Amino acid sequence: MGSPAGSPAPPAASLDDRLALRIAAMRVERGWSLDDLARRTGVSRSTLSRLERAEISPTAALLGKLCAAYGTPLSRLIAEVESDAAAAELLRADEQPVWRDKTTGFVRRSVSPPHPGLRADLIEGVLRPGADIVYDGPPVAGLEHHVWVLEGSVEITLDGSSYTLNAGDCLRFRLWGTSEYRCPGPDPVRYLIAGVMP
Repeated sequence: MGSPAGSPAPPAASLDDRLALRIAAMRVERGWSLDDLARRTGVSRSTLSRLERAEISPTAALLGKLCAAYGTPLSRLIAEVESDAAAAELLRADEQPVWRDKTTGFVRRSVSPPHPGLRADLIEGVLRPGADIVYDGPPVAGLEHHVWVLEGSVEITLDGSSYTLNAGDCLRFRLWGTSEYRCPGPDPVRYLIAGVMP
């Protein structure tokens, strides 16, 4: 039944709300309890429960743990929760989904038009000075990344090996273990990631 005449339409669900619903659905699809997911991710049951109820906003690190447990890249998860996630060939700049990690200030823009059947994604990342994001493991083992720095400087650590990239530099690698992105400052860093599924 629709809203009464003259009543405003309910507000559209935010990206965080849609993420919460999809994360809960993925757990249910696998037949996992919250305790099962907590064991697989190392995240407390209470945090997972609050996340699924959209009571808290996920951090990039937390989403990384969930994506690793579910075996899906973050770009695919974001694509799944976009309301217009049809197999479009063109995604205008003002239509590209933007997600913000409120804890670190990390801003992630999904540049590629969403398509569940394609293997590559382009993602723009922006880190503020001093921001530090650590991922415990890859969402998919062997995921190929090409990181191209557009502005600023970023330090990337892969399984203990560190690389400092400045504007114009590009680092190519496959994700097998831990990874860390840090903006040494004093200015924000903006970079592009091309991710390719193995």
